[in-house]
Amino acid sequence: MIRKCWILLSLQLVASVCALAQPNADLIIHGGTIHTMDATQAAVEVVVVGDGRILYAGSDAGSDTWREGAKQVIDLSGKTMVPGLIESHGHLISLGYSKLSLDLSDTSSYQELIDRVAVAARRAKPGEWILGRGWHQSKWTPQPTPMVGGFQTHTKMSAVSPDNPVLLVHASGHAAIANERAMQIADISVRSEFGEGGEIIKDANGNPTGIFNEVAQGLIGRHIPRNTPESDREALKIALREIAAYGITSFHDAGSARGSIEAYRSLLAQDELTARLWVMVSGRDPGLVEEWLERGPEIGTGNHFLTIRAIKLVADGALGSRGAWLLRPYSDRPDHYGHATVPMATILDVSQRALQAGLQVCVHTIGDRANREVLDRYEQAFGGERRSVRFRIEHAQHLSVEDIPRFGELGVIASMQGIHMSSDRPWAIDRLGRERIEEGAYVWRKLQQTGAIVINGTDVPVEPVNPIASFYALVTRKTLAGTPAGGYEPDQKMTRKQALRSYTLDAAFAAFEEHEKGSIEVGKLADFTVLSNDLLKVPEELILRTRVEMTIGGGTTVYSR
Repeated sequence: MIRKCWILLSLQLVASVCALAQPNADLIIHGGTIHTMDATQAAVEVVVVGDGRILYAGSDAGSDTWREGAKQVIDLSGKTMVPGLIESHGHLISLGYSKLSLDLSDTSSYQELIDRVAVAARRAKPGEWILGRGWHQSKWTPQPTPMVGGFQTHTKMSAVSPDNPVLLVHASGHAAIANERAMQIADISVRSEFGEGGEIIKDANGNPTGIFNEVAQGLIGRHIPRNTPESDREALKIALREIAAYGITSFHDAGSARGSIEAYRSLLAQDELTARLWVMVSGRDPGLVEEWLERGPEIGTGNHFLTIRAIKLVADGALGSRGAWLLRPYSDRPDHYGHATVPMATILDVSQRALQAGLQVCVHTIGDRANREVLDRYEQAFGGERRSVRFRIEHAQHLSVEDIPRFGELGVIASMQGIHMSSDRPWAIDRLGRERIEEGAYVWRKLQQTGAIVINGTDVPVEPVNPIASFYALVTRKTLAGTPAGGYEPDQKMTRKQALRSYTLDAAFAAFEEHEKGSIEVGKLADFTVLSNDLLKVPEELILRTRVEMTIGGGTTVYSR
């Protein structure tokens, strides 16, 4: 009798230990296509989540022991789930502020921009600043008249806003147009000049046209009332809602100012940070850069919701504003090579010190001259060897043939945005000419063939933060209108799996986070994006109709359509 009691007690103890060994499931997801991006099992039937991480990913039969006591079950009803999408290059608080000012991204003519300014001026108090962003003169039909240096002039805009200073930033963020009242406040006149790194565009008589290119934007910008901690938090909340609706669970913030970082910490402390942020400290604040070079990286604060481990520098401008730094002159402005916006000595110094501090360096680099110069500085900092430090070039849009192999040779990550090809390619050929476009513009596949990692994003608010549009551009090389029929330079198309990796596992790798996210594997963070269509199989014409159905971060639903 005693022996039987001991046997029963032993069995109860074993059962208790087994129960303790398997944590309870907070969430079970099943009933659809689940792409894992895990090389060992490309697809699974069920995912089990507990305490914000993946407990099980596998067959339906193997999930039986998890079902009892599960707090929530999500039936995908035939929809598709992928690892949480990672925006690899965007400007988060700028996205929020873009929603609080004039959105000019859909303007199709200069007259339409003028009409919107006129409406804003009627609503504004006298002297109140009117701010906006998103216009792109190369996308307007008809082109404005007159045009000076490839841009419209302020005269017509000033006529509808005589009492209010106006500053409207180009879609690229690398140029802006100011009205006459704003230039009066900034004391800009025929006598005003600007040195290296920017340009005040003037007409034939020397009068400022209202266009301020690259660093020269600061001549007007310094007179605009500063953002406050309260407005930063409001903009951040708006941006977080926006990216959640597009399935973004992690966001690489490309150049955070001090105030932005404070806003991130504030929302994190209040448990309101709904996306994981990987932050590049803005090189526009040398003091902030010095602080982080001395401090070193901050990794995984608040259960991996805030990581600060990179420095963002800006080597040149943008192609749309003719600020990208080129080896040969612009085809449509033969006297102009673009602008170097930071000394190359600074890039070398920061790169060398960042290596010692354990920080990554990410440099905005668009033109072929800028790419070459930055690669030269990286190579010098690395001592001429391939390094596993995962330094990045942000954009890498236009490369010389000689420099393409260097990405793979040096282990430099190409942080590119597929949507830029779709949006820019129709007019970019006017800037560069056919030869440079075909040999080295938006060459994703050529870079991959060198062994380089290519990651994806939108550069929001330069483009809408829609990963489906960027995915479409990567796999079709077409505009969002579906042209041309075969795509631009079709040999550079990514496969669908490569495109999805660029938004998941490769993006995680670029942040040293491939062991935490980027694929659906046991032990990783439970970040998922649920889509209406299977992007790996849906017909091409239906890709852009795909919608985000649900966004899940850490096992918690942060968006549901």
